[in-house]
Amino acid sequence: MPHTAIKPYHNTVAVLTSMHAKERVMAPILRDGLGLIVELAIGVNTDRFGTFSREVERTGSQLDAAKAKIIAGFEYAPFARVALSSEGSFGPHPSIPFLPLGRELVLMVDRESGLELTGYDASPETNFGHAIAHDRNEAFAFAQLAKFPEHGLIVMGCKDEQPAPDLMLNKNITDAAALEAAVRDAVRICGAAFVETDMRAHRNPTRMAAIESATRDLVRRFHSRCPNCDYPGFDVTERITGLPCAWCGEPTRVVVAELLTCRSCGHRVERSATIDTAADPGQCGGCNP
Repeated sequence: MPHTAIKPYHNTVAVLTSMHAKERVMAPILRDGLGLIVELAIGVNTDRFGTFSREVERTGSQLDAAKAKIIAGFEYAPFARVALSSEGSFGPHPSIPFLPLGRELVLMVDRESGLELTGYDASPETNFGHAIAHDRNEAFAFAQLAKFPEHGLIVMGCKDEQPAPDLMLNKNITDAAALEAAVRDAVRICGAAFVETDMRAHRNPTRMAAIESATRDLVRRFHSRCPNCDYPGFDVTERITGLPCAWCGEPTRVVVAELLTCRSCGHRVERSATIDTAADPGQCGGCNP
């Protein structure tokens, strides 16, 4: 079903639901790329949608949490046309052992037109990690790997080698003295400290750069218009694998084409994803099982 036509955003206010200074990187990009003026939903506690430090478990998906923040933004600014939110997710890489992966999502909703647009960034460029420390030396060894103190740390209790924020939690560690004191407290209470990277945006410059990248992706998607109806967000919705192996000729896992789809009128375009006519045999399940 076609959506309502989108009016220009020249100096349109967009409410951003964030507690962690994401406007620093998002606002300039959205102003220059879309004409949006970003204003914060001041006083809205986004921790209720989930915390990295586990006091509040995030329910639902990354996108569900971003949508919940959008709803909160519109509640804060009932006359706003546009709302914005961001949500990050961190964990092991799905295919490369021992490599962490950060995923960032930036969501924009225009409730006047019905437009819902998302920008993404997924990268192993993250300091996400943790260590179990029994003394200051073990804690500081991990801190060096985690790019501390430019990047913040969180120290919590540890029980059976698992995080135990209910026993002890300190989220305000930005210098060596604070780290040493927090580790000492956790060891006294639990026998060990669970030390992990602070993934909140204002304490993690690497994550802030990923949010910036996801915001640029959102602007790119907005300007990617459907050739049939001119609706924003005409982008890749499916990747088709099957480039033949250079040795045996059988289909491989290599992407050969991409399918772009319009969310408004359903128009679809298939485009080639490679100039190669054959795949490296290392990508073949038969030649390199």
